[in-house]
Amino acid sequence: METLGDALPKEIERVQEIIREYEKIPAGHLAAEMMKADVKRAQEAMMSGDLAGMLAAYQALKEYEL
Repeated sequence: METLGDALPKEIERVQEIIREYEKIPAGHLAAEMMKADVKRAQEAMMSGDLAGMLAAYQALKEYEL
C-alpha cells in the first residue's frame, strides 16, 4: 500500500509532465498555469507537513489528464 508521502511526489511529477505538454500548445497555457498553482500548493503542503493540504492537493492533481 502506498502512503500519501510516497504518492504525492509521484503525482507532482506526473502533472509536471502534463504541464510541459500543455505549454507546447497556445490554448494550453491557461490550464498549465492552473496546474502549476496546484503543484505549488502540493509542494508547500508537503514542506509544511500539512496533511489535510497534502490530501487536498493530491486529489486535485489526480484529476489532471493529458
